[in-house]
Amino acid sequence: PGSSNDPCRETYSGPSANSESEVRSIVNFVSTHGNIKAFISIHSYSQLLLYPYGYTRTPIRDQNELHQLARRAITDLASPYGTRYRYGSIISTIYQASGGAIDWTYNQGIKYSYTFELRDTGLYGFILPASQIVPTASETWLGLKVIMNHALRNPY
Repeated sequence: PGSSNDPCRETYSGPSANSESEVRSIVNFVSTHGNIKAFISIHSYSQLLLYPYGYTRTPIRDQNELHQLARRAITDLASPYGTRYRYGSIISTIYQASGGAIDWTYNQGIKYSYTFELRDTGLYGFILPASQIVPTASETWLGLKVIMNHALRNPY
C-alpha cells in the first residue's frame, strides 16, 4: 500500500528500491557521511510540514519531539505573511505513502527528518506565480532555521 507497480501511475515505486540515479545519490551520500543530524526534503505543493512515517501508522519513537518542533517551525514560518501550514506524520496528515525519503533517513538514524510541501494549497499547484517565489523562500527559511537550531542544540 502507498505505492504502485504501474509505471503509468504517479505513485509508481520503480522497478526496485533505489533504482533511480537521484535516489542512489542520496542513499550513497547518507550512507557514507556519518553524523547527519537533519534531513530536509523540499517539495511543492500543499503547505505541509511532514515527519515520518508514511508507510505505517506505527508512530516514530521521537514523535512528540518532532511534532512539537514542527509546530514551532510553522509558527515562525507563518510570521511574515500568515501562510498556514498543516503538520504531522505523513500517514496521519495526508495519506499512506511508501518509499519516502524521510522514512528512510529517519530509519538510518537521522532523527530530524522532515518534508516541507511549499505553497500553495492547489489554486496554482506546481506553477506558483513569480510574485510568490521570494515570499515562499523567505518564510520557509524561518521554519528551516527553527529545525536547524533545534538540531544544533539537541545532539543525540
